[in-house]
Amino acid sequence: MVFDVTDKRVTVAGAARSGIAAAELLVRRGARVTLSERRSEAPEVEPLRPMGVKVELGGHQPATFADADLIVLSPGVPGDQPVIESARARGVPVIGEMELASRWLRGRVIAITGTKGKSTTTALTGRILETAGFKVTVGGNIGVPLSAQVSQSTPDTLHVVETSSFQLEQIDTFHPWIAVLLNFSPDHLDRHPSVDAYASAKARIFENQEAGDWAVVNADDPTALELARRGAQQAATTRLFGRRSSPPDGTAVESGWIVDRSGPGGPATRLVPLDAIHLLGAHLVDDVMAAVTVGAIAKATPPAMTAAVESFRGLEHAMEDVGEVDGVRFVNDSKATNVESALRSIESFERDLVAIIGGRFKGGNLRLLREPLRQRAKAVVAIGESQALVRAALEGAVDVETAATFPGAVARALALARPSGVVLLAPACASFDMFKDYAERGRAFKEEVARLQAQKG
Repeated sequence: MVFDVTDKRVTVAGAARSGIAAAELLVRRGARVTLSERRSEAPEVEPLRPMGVKVELGGHQPATFADADLIVLSPGVPGDQPVIESARARGVPVIGEMELASRWLRGRVIAITGTKGKSTTTALTGRILETAGFKVTVGGNIGVPLSAQVSQSTPDTLHVVETSSFQLEQIDTFHPWIAVLLNFSPDHLDRHPSVDAYASAKARIFENQEAGDWAVVNADDPTALELARRGAQQAATTRLFGRRSSPPDGTAVESGWIVDRSGPGGPATRLVPLDAIHLLGAHLVDDVMAAVTVGAIAKATPPAMTAAVESFRGLEHAMEDVGEVDGVRFVNDSKATNVESALRSIESFERDLVAIIGGRFKGGNLRLLREPLRQRAKAVVAIGESQALVRAALEGAVDVETAATFPGAVARALALARPSGVVLLAPACASFDMFKDYAERGRAFKEEVARLQAQKG
């Protein structure tokens, strides 16, 4: 059945980039669109007005939602708000922006989720497929929203989509050809009511898959394996990858290579040499393996995959080496916004580490960082709203200092890391207490490093 919104009253909630892209897509498809935004000022929505989009700022009006034929949510808008729940109770369908866009895609979807590593894996998967000669779009939770990719979609397009739990909790028919679950650990407990609710949202990535589809799962993560079993309908083919467990039927590491063991008998097929990987942190090898697994399913050749991996230097704010000051190395992992991500970042270094940790706490167990820090760190500098939480969780395992300002934190971390240590920004928290987002926090870190470098001449 063709999805048609012609002359339908559609309310889009949230004027971030996904909401704006959804509103533009809907109005081009003939809908009567109202964009509702809680902020009283949102200059980025002004180009929508000449297109015929009605813009309501300053709060979600009940009538705008109750009288709609369809409600579309930006990922940042919780679906349990009273105005949305009331409309849903009246029979108004509520879907997410990613679900909306997927209904008009003509190409196949490769969806990637997990608690950490989504952006790196998504970007590298796109690079591998492009290098192999496929027509590819990359976006979703990073980069270009899926709604902005619909016009480019053709039957031979591969849409590589980073999918968050916020997006997955609002799907209905979203159907990936390849669904990737990288890992799972508690996160976003400021939004999801429980760890199980967060897990259930992640597991939904598999629920609409059919025969001929693929479920790619990290064999080293027991919870991810269980979520795949919970979410899948046993129709898709499961393909495992594992750096440590080395699955006998899947993607593994063997003799310095990422190899494919999924063929019928015989020796493993070499795909990509490990020395082609130029990323900080052993945990990022897992992301490379996931991307290579997708490439193998899509029939990308090993030389194309190797060329793509060799040219990939990672993403900004993800284990990004940003230079040295007085022999101290600075690494920007501002994207480590949860405890598990910060843990993997910390474990990437052996000694003389000074970690900058803190921000707006999203849940999880900061005490998991105690032993890795005890083994590797000289000190922790705590920042933001969660300073007291960080101190309470880590004191006794490592020296914890606090900083009133972000520049002060970077300067103090440098002093503590001398003469030859590493300053790691791995906050384990969101940025919204001090910055607009993790990217602004990461840029501020790099600006402080550059300023310190300039002072030293």
